[in-house]
Amino acid sequence: METPNTYRTAAGRASAEFTVQGSRFIGHLAPADTVDAAEAFVDEVRAEFDDATHNVPAYRVPAGDGGPSTAPGEVMLREYANDDGEPTGSAGKPALNVLEQQEIRNVVAVVTRYYGGTNLGVGGLARAYSRAVKEGLDAAGVVEEAPHERVAATVAYDDSGTVRGILESAGVEFDADYDAEVAFEARVPVADAPELRDRLRSATSGRVDIE
Repeated sequence: METPNTYRTAAGRASAEFTVQGSRFIGHLAPADTVDAAEAFVDEVRAEFDDATHNVPAYRVPAGDGGPSTAPGEVMLREYANDDGEPTGSAGKPALNVLEQQEIRNVVAVVTRYYGGTNLGVGGLARAYSRAVKEGLDAAGVVEEAPHERVAATVAYDDSGTVRGILESAGVEFDADYDAEVAFEARVPVADAPELRDRLRSATSGRVDIE
């Protein structure tokens, strides 16, 4: 059950496939924390299935940078769907409706269709696109997640080992870019971010540049 401090999302990437009157449908699901991540997944599926008749996207992700809104316990969501050439309202909206009805967010879906020669009608299409998202979500599994935010920290090489050690001990996902300085970017639970920033400042005697 979702609480103000958690949300329901896809556990990982997955897909599900079925055929309706000759048309092949593939529902692709993936977690996504930002609009950019959602769009990247849509582009990835469209590139892999560029010979498909349609690749219909739908996603519900945090607006802006994915950080918390000014209202406690609330996050502004960007909801998007596109019919990708199918009759208006027959594909994108039914796909998005599944995510809304099941209260799934931080997620992106793309339904691939290979036309099989038989017109399914608006109702038939809506059922097929809904089913593709439902089955893709079943394949992915649903988990409860705590809201996360991005913490970026830049330090000189002498302090990079200290920062890396703190991030590793905190058990957060992060990337490191070694250039003239070392730039770390971490995905941190919102509730833990203030303490992590304080630890980084303290351990480096304030030499870290944190965003």
